[in-house]
This record gives sequence, C-alpha cells and structure tokens, in this order.
Amino acid sequence: MPDLLLDVAATSDPVAAVLAASDRGGLIGLRTSGTTSRPRVVVRTAASWVDSFLRVSELAGIDASARVCVPGPLSATMNLFAAVHARYAGLPLVSSPADATHIHLTPATLLGLLREGVDLRARTVVVAGDRLRPALAAQARAAGARVAHYYGAAELSFVAWGTDEEDLRPFPDVEVEIRDGRVWARSPFLSRGYAGDEKGPFTLAGDGFATVGDRGRLADGVLTVTGRGSEAVVTGGVTVHVDDVEETLRRGTGTEVVVVGVPHPRFGALVAAVLADPAALAAARRTARTGLPSGQRPRRWFVLPQLPVTDAGKVDRAAVADLVASGRLAPVGTTSEDGSA
Repeated sequence: MPDLLLDVAATSDPVAAVLAASDRGGLIGLRTSGTTSRPRVVVRTAASWVDSFLRVSELAGIDASARVCVPGPLSATMNLFAAVHARYAGLPLVSSPADATHIHLTPATLLGLLREGVDLRARTVVVAGDRLRPALAAQARAAGARVAHYYGAAELSFVAWGTDEEDLRPFPDVEVEIRDGRVWARSPFLSRGYAGDEKGPFTLAGDGFATVGDRGRLADGVLTVTGRGSEAVVTGGVTVHVDDVEETLRRGTGTEVVVVGVPHPRFGALVAAVLADPAALAAARRTARTGLPSGQRPRRWFVLPQLPVTDAGKVDRAAVADLVASGRLAPVGTTSEDGSA
C-alpha cells in the first residue's frame, strides 16, 4: 500500500487517524465488511467524509448538546464515519443507548433494541447498512424515537436520506440517476475506487457518476433501492434474483425476509423464504401466489425470529443459508414444485 495511503484498520485509533489524514489532506484506506463478497480496501480522501459532516448534522438534528452512541464495531465504515463525525464536532461518544441522544445502527440492531425494551424516547436513531422497512421505522417511532435512514456505500458514501426505505431522497449535493436499472450517483463524497489492482463493484463513468451495481428506481424525487442484484438462486435452469422476491414479500408482510436456495437433487436448488415473524407466514404465502411469477415463488418456508447478524450488525445471509441447507432449521411450510399450493 502506498505511503501516502493510510490503512485506517491498521491504526490503534482509527478515528484519530482519519482526522489526522484530513488535517494533512491525505488519502485513507477503508476495509469493506465483505458481507456479499470478500473484503476490499476502498480509497478516498479524508475530506470526502469531513465535507459531509455539516449536512449530516443538519439532517439528523445533531447539535452541540448531542451525545452519540455507535454500538457497532468501528471496522464497519458506517460506524467509523459516525464516530469520526462525533469527535470532529466535539461530541461525547457514549457506550449505552440509554445515555445517548443519537444512536447510529443497522436495522437488525434497532430491532434488537426494541425487543429488549430499550428506552428510545426523545432519541434519534440513524439507521443504515441495510434497507429500513417502514414497519420497523413505525415501530421505532411508536417507541418515541425520531427515525432517520440513509442509503449509501463505502465506495459512494451518502447517496440518499429519508425516514425509511420508501422515503429516500438524494442527499444534499448528490445527483442520482437510474441507468439500465442501476443506481448511479455523482457527488463530492465519492471514493477513488480500490487499493492496488483490487477489483469490485465500484464503477466510475467519464461524466463523474459512479455505481456499485445496486438496482433501484427514481420517481418523483424518491429513490427506491431494490438491492445489489448479484445474488440469485438457479432452480431448474431458471435464475431467480433474490432481491426481487424479497422486496415483494417484505412489502406484502411488513417483516424481514431472507431468500436463499435449498439444494435439490432434481432442480439443483429450490427457492426458500426465511421469515423473521411467524405470524406473517400466511400473508407471505398469499403474497407469493398473487405477486410473484410461478418460477419465483418460494417452495420452502422457514421462520427464524432471531436472524443471525455479522459483526457489523447486518443480517448474515450466509449463516441463514447454512441453517437452511444443513437441515438445522425445519420448514414450517412447503409449496408444490409447480407453485400451485
């Protein structure tokens, strides 16, 4: 790694390292979580983070009286950003959500706090790292929290901000376009790509727009992100993109759904849906019958109220797939192979 590029993960205090790099106008290397692929080192200027701090403070309602909690590990870029922002603004970082005014977390971590009965009254939860479904956002608001949600990526930084996945509008100073069904963004917050000869989903066009391949729609100024689109189940020679199935089932049930493949001797794999809420099974099956083509309908149904998460607080899709494939998670329903029942 070049001397001018600071590998933040190799430092004893990554927050101080980013701020020091900002002071000298240097480059920083940020390791991605590797949730959907192997980890890479994303290269960006420290200024590309610092320049967005004022906008984040305005959108999240962060002022000099704020106390910030970042319950996830700083190895996740969204958490490191929040911690750097807090220290830059001179705000205390507290370890307990109960002592905070602002909590930066993933949807899975937010759900855990709600299930634990953590007092969220008069607190702002800033949710990222995965799509925040409206039902979970409403649950947090019912518990007294103010909810903010943003979409971005380690390579792109902020792209859109709102209150849940159905209320995302382009972040200030960010231009968003949909090209061939993919989300592209142009802003002062983009990274420079990957260290060395690393390859990855980040693509920078000649006009300054970049993408990481996430699929989405833009209508009336609202951005809907439907997923990376790279994960698929091949069943009987048909390729089923799991994002499409998950989006339909989540909208029909209001609960978290993870779609994976179950090995099958004849078809290679069957589409399986793992629900976080057992009460949503009937609605999910009804939604599959009415809202999905036959070839995309799940043939196996599972319930897993406590979805496993990665160290970064995101749903661990690989762990879910392993539970299903190994037989350690028993199905709660099946659908005939022709999708008729």
